Amino acid sequence: MRLVTFKDGNGTRIGALDDTGQVLDLAAADASLPRDMLALIAGDALAAARAAAATAPVAAGATILAPIPRPAKNIFCVGKNYHEHAKEFASSGFDATAKEVVPEAPVVFSKPPTSVIGPHDPIPSYLDSSNSTDYEGEIAVVIGKGGRGISEADAYAHIFGYTIVNDVTARTLQHKHRQWILGKGIDGYCPMGPAIVTADAAGVPPKLSISTWVNGELRQRASIDDLIFGIPTLIATISAAITLEPGDIIATGTPAGVGIGFTPPKFLKPGDRIRIEVPGIGVLENTVA
Repeated sequence: MRLVTFKDGNGTRIGALDDTGQVLDLAAADASLPRDMLALIAGDALAAARAAAATAPVAAGATILAPIPRPAKNIFCVGKNYHEHAKEFASSGFDATAKEVVPEAPVVFSKPPTSVIGPHDPIPSYLDSSNSTDYEGEIAVVIGKGGRGISEADAYAHIFGYTIVNDVTARTLQHKHRQWILGKGIDGYCPMGPAIVTADAAGVPPKLSISTWVNGELRQRASIDDLIFGIPTLIATISAAITLEPGDIIATGTPAGVGIGFTPPKFLKPGDRIRIEVPGIGVLENTVA
């Protein structure tokens, strides 16, 4: 099942995508359903949402938003989590955080809720005074069942589903401030969506792959199986220190092929179009403003 948050003339609420990509209005089929994705996840209402989808009408004129437009807390992100990207980042001159090429443990940072935008929303590169904005296509985990001290063996039982994130980054700010949140947490620098594919639909473990295009040019392609630190390790590592809650998001890292991997770097410019596709989830596409 693919769940979305959408808006139309009747407000914002939860929908599901049918096989043709049309938005089904779940609330029209079951008025008792939560209208907010965080409430749906926390309320364990997936079974009711699935039942509603069987009779829900198409929401004409729906605009799809980020599936969680305003996360309850910062998005957890993981740096240097694909071998080839770790190498390209280490050799780019923009990595001021560590001397090792491949990290010994997950590199975890965060992006604030104010960075989240939806599919087709413009990426506000004009907020980056350094003119060094870059893209990072990523598969993200959405937590369903919260917990602290979650073991790797139990990790998949805590996953609600998966979505797509573009970890947009101002590279000069990332390098200048060492800690990455200022370079990666700019308002509008976390496009997300279009949908959350539920964990049961994605499989255990999920068989997901990601591809990123810039202006029609393929830049990134990888399988989630290529992660240095897999999803169970990430959940166990983060929850060992921080309680994970329903609706929390973990962006798992980006593959090789980002703009700083080129000589000279290929930073984004106004008018550029970034398209990120994960079969089973959909396409996240945004234009740079």
